[in-house]
Amino acid sequence: MAKALVIGAGPAGLMAADVLSAAGHSVLIADAMPSPARKLLMAGKSGLNLTKVGAGFLEAYGDIPASMVAALSAFGPDQVIEWANGLGQEVFIGSTGRVFPVVMKASPLLRVWLKRLDAQQVKLQTRWRWTGWDGDDWLFETPDGSQSVSADIVILAFGGASWARLGSDGRWAEQFPDNIVPFKPANMGFIVPWSDHMTAHFGAPVKGCTLIAGDHRTSGEFVISSRGIEGGGIYTISAAVRDGAPLTIDLLPSLTVEGIRQKLSRRGKESLSNVLRKTLRLDPAKIALLNEFGRPFPDDLATLIKNLPIPHDGPRPMDEAISVAGGLRFDALDNGLMLRDRAGVFCAGEMLDWEAPTGGYLITGCLATGRHAALAAIDYAAQLDVGGH
Repeated sequence: MAKALVIGAGPAGLMAADVLSAAGHSVLIADAMPSPARKLLMAGKSGLNLTKVGAGFLEAYGDIPASMVAALSAFGPDQVIEWANGLGQEVFIGSTGRVFPVVMKASPLLRVWLKRLDAQQVKLQTRWRWTGWDGDDWLFETPDGSQSVSADIVILAFGGASWARLGSDGRWAEQFPDNIVPFKPANMGFIVPWSDHMTAHFGAPVKGCTLIAGDHRTSGEFVISSRGIEGGGIYTISAAVRDGAPLTIDLLPSLTVEGIRQKLSRRGKESLSNVLRKTLRLDPAKIALLNEFGRPFPDDLATLIKNLPIPHDGPRPMDEAISVAGGLRFDALDNGLMLRDRAGVFCAGEMLDWEAPTGGYLITGCLATGRHAALAAIDYAAQLDVGGH
C-alpha cells in the first residue's frame, strides 16, 4: 500500500489520516504545534458545535465549486452525527438545529479519535514545521533538526490564517504565491470607537433586535464590548459588513414604524428616556446604542429606532476571527482536490478558498473535505499500483 503523508493535525488532516489508514495505507501526520487539533479544542470550550441539521445546509456555504458540493453531499450533518457516535460521543440537537456533543467539549472526542488512529498505526509527529520541497521530498524543521520525507500521496491540511497561536498562521501560503486568494477575516467582530458613556455597558448582551446588512438580516444576539461589537448575531452578517454593506439595527422588530410612532405620540409630559424605557420597553443597552448613534434625534424617532446605523472602523484583526475567507484557489485543484501542478498532492480544510458561517459549518466542511481528499488519494494510489509504481 502507498505511503501517505498528512501535513496538519486539525479536523481535516485527522479525518484524512483516518480514512487513509482505515484503507490500509501507512500514514505519517506532521504538525507544527506541540499537540494536535488545538483549534478544535478551543472550539470545544464553547460547546463544540459540530454541524447543523435542517434545510438549507449546503446553501449556507454560498457559491462553492462542484468538488466542495460533492464533499459536503457525501459527508453532511447526518454523517457527522454518525461519525461522532462512532467515536462514542453522544450528541444532541439544539432548538436551532445545531449539533453538540452531550459533554459539550472536544477533548473526549479527540482523545478517542487519536486512540483509533494509533490503533490504525498512524504515526504523529509534532513540532514538525513544513519548510518546502527538495525535488519530490518534503522538508521539515523539527526538534531533531531538518527532516526529509518522501511519500506516494500527500494531504495538505494547513488550516487558515486566524488564531496563529493555535497553529493556523497562514505561512504556508507563501509556497503557493500564484494560487492564493488573499485571506480575509470571517465570523468576527467589528471595531467601534465608543464614547465614554458606553463604558458602563461593556459586556452587555443586546437581545431581541434584528441586524441588517444589505440583503442579510438576522435576529441573533450580540455583545457590546470594549473593542466594539461581537457575538453570534454579528458573526452571522459579518461577511456582508466586511465586504461593504452598511450595518443597521432594528431595535424593535416586533413593532412597525407606525406602531412605534403611536406609542411615542402618547408620551404626554413623560421624559423621552422614560418613554423609551417604560412605553417602548427598550433595555439599557438598546437605549445606550440609540443615544450613541442616533443623537441628535430626528423628528421621526420611530424610523431611527427601526433602522439605527452602526458606524464602525472595520473588522477586528484577522488573527482574532473564528475563521477566514480566501486561501488556495479551487481552480488550482481537480475535482478530487489534487493540485493540478503537483500530482499526488491533495488539499483539504480551511486552507481552501471557502467561507463558512457560524453554526457548525466550518467543522463539517473540514471533515468533509479531509475525507473527500483522502478518498481521491486512495483512488490515485490504486492507479499507481496498477501502473506498476
